[in-house]
Amino acid sequence: MKDKVLNWVNTILVIDFFLVILGFGWFAIAVIGNASGINLGLDLWHKLWQPLFNPAIGILMGGALLSGISSWVSKKLMKS
Repeated sequence: MKDKVLNWVNTILVIDFFLVILGFGWFAIAVIGNASGINLGLDLWHKLWQPLFNPAIGILMGGALLSGISSWVSKKLMKS
């Protein structure tokens, strides 16, 4: 059961990671487009920052910490 839950958590973290990377790529392209006078959705990205990308980054960071802590605890329990 524990392995199944960890597998689901890892899958969600991988999906979240690609969402964060996609958001960063969109931001970079939109900033370059804005600097050259082409509208590539920078305003929409700013509107999505607070409800979508900011929590996605937080979930990714929290999940990485939780995954590392659970791995460390599992290794310590295996030694005992």
